[in-house]
Amino acid sequence: MSVASTLFARGSDKLYLAILLVCVVVISCLNGPFASLFQANTDEVDDFVYRATGIEGDIHLSDFELGDIAEDALPKGAVSHFYEGEWEPPGIPDLDPQRNKIVGEFINAIMDPKDRTFPRLRCPRPIKERYEILRRRRNFATRWDTPPRRWFFALNLYQCSHVLPRLMASVVEAIRFLRPEDCVLSIVGGRSNDGTTEILAKLREEIEAMNVTYYFSTSDVDPLKSGNDRITELAILRNLVMDPLVRQPELYDPDTTVIFLNDVSICTDDILELVYQKVYQKADMTCAMDWVDQGETFYDSWICRGMSGDMFIEIPQSGSFEFKHNLFWNDPDTKTRFETKLPFQVYSCWNGGAVFTAKPLLEHNVTFRASYKDECYMGEPTLLCKDFWKHGHGRIAVVPSVNIGYNDDESRGTKKKFGYATEIIHRAEDEMGLGKYSKIHWQDTPPDLIKCEPDWQHPTWVRWDEAKEQLPFDWTHSGYFNAEKATEEGVSFEDGGAADPDP
Repeated sequence: MSVASTLFARGSDKLYLAILLVCVVVISCLNGPFASLFQANTDEVDDFVYRATGIEGDIHLSDFELGDIAEDALPKGAVSHFYEGEWEPPGIPDLDPQRNKIVGEFINAIMDPKDRTFPRLRCPRPIKERYEILRRRRNFATRWDTPPRRWFFALNLYQCSHVLPRLMASVVEAIRFLRPEDCVLSIVGGRSNDGTTEILAKLREEIEAMNVTYYFSTSDVDPLKSGNDRITELAILRNLVMDPLVRQPELYDPDTTVIFLNDVSICTDDILELVYQKVYQKADMTCAMDWVDQGETFYDSWICRGMSGDMFIEIPQSGSFEFKHNLFWNDPDTKTRFETKLPFQVYSCWNGGAVFTAKPLLEHNVTFRASYKDECYMGEPTLLCKDFWKHGHGRIAVVPSVNIGYNDDESRGTKKKFGYATEIIHRAEDEMGLGKYSKIHWQDTPPDLIKCEPDWQHPTWVRWDEAKEQLPFDWTHSGYFNAEKATEEGVSFEDGGAADPDP
């Protein structure tokens, strides 16, 4: 080979190598961490978003790929006119240095499911194969992107440090499973003197290290303050925790799901099952079942209404609770599904934890609220469900395989009576073969009449869509469930001391 041809061959190798390097750089810029530098700015939510599911029948991993994309842009102007000005997350007050000393053990327990520092409720591992469909998958073109958030965890927490090692540990594990980069955690606390505020403030370091967006603030709103209307104040607190979502809709997937939990002792499989049933049933809202007396008495009876329009438990005209154990006594179809632990449709629910679509909030400005003038005095979750129905989101269901209590001991007794969600699912779907009956046959219209129980003393039946004028009303002096100053009469404290003074 001549000298000239040798040099030409070497030059070609260098040329090919240079071209290859240029291609690698271009691909990295278009699909990698620098992609945003080469994309046009836009104020619209991306036209292409991830979808949870769009299939009928049973869900299997092979049926779809959650990384697939479809056009589903937020309607123009759907939210922008509700709020004006940039939203700034509120802060928290100075933390108590003495209570800060106890924080470390709580943080360790919350972040480590194997930690046994506290005698918390023991929980099973979730069925990974069942819930895998909830995880958004990445493909080559999107693996470097910052996706719009699609799971919004919301909690109002007050004076509940005793339940945080279980509650927050389950939230953290659910976030880990659903993928942290897809999740937001929003908590509003305040007025606590048991370390709740300090624990949740310190938790920020761990949560943000997971690549989760964390909003934590406090509020002086007090539903129990003498003279306040409890429902009005509770609605304010619940709306505060929703602010990071409704005030910044451009950060979220149009199909964002809210996972709103009370201060309950709940397992990770409970949370994931509520989310799963929302997807599987194509529901607008799914709720747990909350209990007291070790699972003997259903708790959230004032909030819930079945598709008969009546309450879950039998309350006679006298207001007596003598039949409180008789659930769904006048709705045989629902009673059957409840007893076989299959999900069933209801008019309204909450029950310690609810998972619901954010669409009514983002598209119709639905909020938590108190009753309007000339409207039955009801709880803010009942009214939220009513407004969901009004805007065509009446696929509301209870998932009776999820049973929870308001502390570890109550949840332990409740799950001993009914079983863990994982156990119930295995028993109902695998052993009894009831999985083929699990799909809800949705009713598109609400009951014409709803039971109104403002104070357990004056029951009536009202039209579900009453108070069409939607006139605000001050319930402070209504006489219905107004908060009275709490009393420690007859209460003895472990340390032998008196009750803490009001802050």
